[in-house]
Amino acid sequence: MDLINNLSLGFGVAFTATNLLYCLIGCILGTLIGVLPGIGPVATIAMLLPATYALPPVSALIMLAGIYYGAQYGGSTTAILVNLPGESSSVVTVIDGYQMARKGRAGPALAAAGLGSFFAGCVGTLILAAFAPPLTELAFKFGPAEYYSLMVLGLIGAVVLASGSLLKAVAMIVLGLLLGLVGTDVNSGVARFSFDVPELTDGIGFVAIAMGVFGYGEIISNLSRPEEEREVFTAKVTGLFPTKEDFRNMIPAVLRGTALGSSLGVLPGGGALLSAFAAYTIEKKTKLRPGEVPFGKGNIRGVAAPESANNAGSQTSFIPLLTLGIPPNAVMALMVGAMTIHNIQPGPQVMTSNPELFWGLIASMWLGNAMLVILNLPLIGLWIKLLSVPYRFLFPSIVLFCAIGVYSTNNNTWDIWMVGVFGFIGYAFYKLGCEPAPLLLGFILGPMMEENLRRALLLSRGDWSVFVTRPISAGLLAAALLLLIIVLLPAVKAKREEAFVED
Repeated sequence: MDLINNLSLGFGVAFTATNLLYCLIGCILGTLIGVLPGIGPVATIAMLLPATYALPPVSALIMLAGIYYGAQYGGSTTAILVNLPGESSSVVTVIDGYQMARKGRAGPALAAAGLGSFFAGCVGTLILAAFAPPLTELAFKFGPAEYYSLMVLGLIGAVVLASGSLLKAVAMIVLGLLLGLVGTDVNSGVARFSFDVPELTDGIGFVAIAMGVFGYGEIISNLSRPEEEREVFTAKVTGLFPTKEDFRNMIPAVLRGTALGSSLGVLPGGGALLSAFAAYTIEKKTKLRPGEVPFGKGNIRGVAAPESANNAGSQTSFIPLLTLGIPPNAVMALMVGAMTIHNIQPGPQVMTSNPELFWGLIASMWLGNAMLVILNLPLIGLWIKLLSVPYRFLFPSIVLFCAIGVYSTNNNTWDIWMVGVFGFIGYAFYKLGCEPAPLLLGFILGPMMEENLRRALLLSRGDWSVFVTRPISAGLLAAALLLLIIVLLPAVKAKREEAFVED
């Protein structure tokens, strides 16, 4: 009964004209950046953070959330039409989606992606609404020791879930933790690693790192390719709706993808991305029906399952943010930034102190998912036209908007230089095959880990056993240890590599 009352409060908030408008703006922007390769939700949300100062907190978060799950939708459009994933989570959709487009079945592929995403998004939001309150009750039992152990589990989860080399993932997390130490020590007030540069005494800005590594780094890597490789060729779209046979194949794949995405989305370190890979791998291991197209040749299940998984994951990734105040990925970390801008302390108290914001945000996700289906299916032609904008016009405007966005956060030219420096660092990561996401996770969690470690040791008078004598803390550390043991087992390691190298 409480859930119904809370949701009616949420829909009352979300159904106001202002919030509906910002939800629509977020969904359109999200789809647009998902469609345009090289611009991710991290850079866009980072650019728009300063613009949210003037908005009411609920409207600001509704818009930013719309950008996030809108980008998951939009990424599939270019993946299917032009063999170019607009979003990292759409990498798997390319395999069968583009083959369907080449056979003139781009319409059913786009419809499968849109409808699968809509269903998964709704289920993910329902799970968020149903399980957020019980998780919050648990969150109130968390002290400094539990939070520290939770962050250790989060960082180990990021290592385990990162695709590619484990060693590189660990190196990126360590680099993120080190960057998080730059600035003034909270306890002693002494500047650390600032090298007598006054601007570094406040630490390195998260927005500067995010924009540089993701936004500028992607632009530099795009410009390093020959021009002909940057051109986008449009595919002809004929017919829009899947056949009865398509639906028969799609529905079980959507259900499997949704279940997988909903559970993995809660995990730190890119659960939505991992769930797309895992969903595709599971579908490949599932027996083909008689007369079904093989995988890699245009099987509709290869589009429906990963798209459902990454959308369900993008909804449930709000659970750790809204209940524990822990950002599970880079976008959620920016959402924490948006909350702090509006003097909202992320964590368990959001639900009790700001019920309108909490339930309004959840209700807006249902509305946003409906808007995205309505937007994505009829506007396919428009997205194709946007893809034909020459990159030489596109990249200077991205660079300009990034520079304006980062300057307006502190009105300081130092931040623009920092974005430039991190842009080249981001390009170096790209060339070395390192994922920047674990770096951002380490950068966000590092200072919080240090603070909770110090606080736990102060309260226990320097007794380290506090981390294993408190049941929740001990359980979290045991889970982290189990994750490490599992990932280091030779059989699991080989299977993990096989899952990521899957053609």
